[in-house]
Amino acid sequence: MKKKTKILIIGGGMAGLSCSHLLSQIPETEIILVEQNSYLGAGVKTHWWGGHPFTFGPRYFLTKKMEVYEYFNKLIPLRTCNDNEFISYVEQDNQFYNYPLHLDDVERMPDKDKIKEELKNRDTSFSPTNLEDYWIGSVGKTLYDKVINKYNKKMWQVEDNTEIDTFSWSPKGATIKDKDSKKRAWDGAINAYPYAKDGYNQYFEIATKDVKVLLNSSVKIVDLKNKIFKINDNDDEKFDIVISSSSPDLIMNNVYGALPYIGRDIHNLVMPMEFVLPKDIYFVYYPNSEKFTRIAEYKKFTHHKSPTSLIGFEIPSLNGRHYPLPQKKWHRLAKKYIDDFPEGMYSVGRNGSYFYSLDIDDCIYQAMLIKKDIENNSIKSGVPGDDYDFNGRI
Repeated sequence: MKKKTKILIIGGGMAGLSCSHLLSQIPETEIILVEQNSYLGAGVKTHWWGGHPFTFGPRYFLTKKMEVYEYFNKLIPLRTCNDNEFISYVEQDNQFYNYPLHLDDVERMPDKDKIKEELKNRDTSFSPTNLEDYWIGSVGKTLYDKVINKYNKKMWQVEDNTEIDTFSWSPKGATIKDKDSKKRAWDGAINAYPYAKDGYNQYFEIATKDVKVLLNSSVKIVDLKNKIFKINDNDDEKFDIVISSSSPDLIMNNVYGALPYIGRDIHNLVMPMEFVLPKDIYFVYYPNSEKFTRIAEYKKFTHHKSPTSLIGFEIPSLNGRHYPLPQKKWHRLAKKYIDDFPEGMYSVGRNGSYFYSLDIDDCIYQAMLIKKDIENNSIKSGVPGDDYDFNGRI
């Protein structure tokens, strides 16, 4: 009888769950999923406050990958919300502008003549080396100071944006849009959210139907080269495939030092009105001296029916490991950890890949790639997917 392929999945967020579901479709596999928390789903799990459903974020489904959308929509039907718009409140102007900015916003700015001159004199051949250079070169110094500078300093908890030396993640599709562009937040992508009241939660059960799930559990490396691990206080176990969505420094006991993350404090506030934000406005960004970076009205995504509305305030903090820092020195350290992974050990998801830009759809896509590797008997290691390769980041 053919020996079953033993697979260990570390972490029960979307990255671990999508691996769990897709790899369980491969015949003759035996999968164990280990999660340190008492529940599955991590940031995509729906919770309730004041009778309102919400996720940590909120976590909407954004993708340009049609195969990923079709896979997930078949399991958890998705409502498209491509009409959603973001705005920013700029205190110095006492105005709300589109986010990303539109050229027609400039017409409403008190310093529009100066801004137009800076936009006219942009050097299209510039080669930025940091976030500040990138934005000043893209929109000019005045717009940078108005909507980018303070926001990113508080977002990443830095004193100076020249400390941030990657920036492809920064524009929401564009640095500044033409006057005739649509005001929707994302062009060329599917933007969606589950129809179900409990959001993504039903996927957790679907994804783990044929998998052994261990909650409130921990994993330790016994023999990395041979992929031998100890789960809780059980006997050592050898696995054929190991997939970790945990930060690589945690898996490797910080042998090369800790990888830094930015956390989030979410403050939810129930408001005594059916809707707080204008029609089609889902987020408001605050690039000023406020402690919070943005607010979101959850029912714009969930379509929850209620005479009240739930607003979430997002405050950057060091509470939690939610967002890997977009700095090359930390990408290099993460790569150093992952380069030690043996064949058959993958690192996935935002934390496992140590990649801020990686989102829900990317987690699913990475799981699809690993499934193909196993089916084609072309087992690899590290972070799957050319789009997430460290060499493109450092």
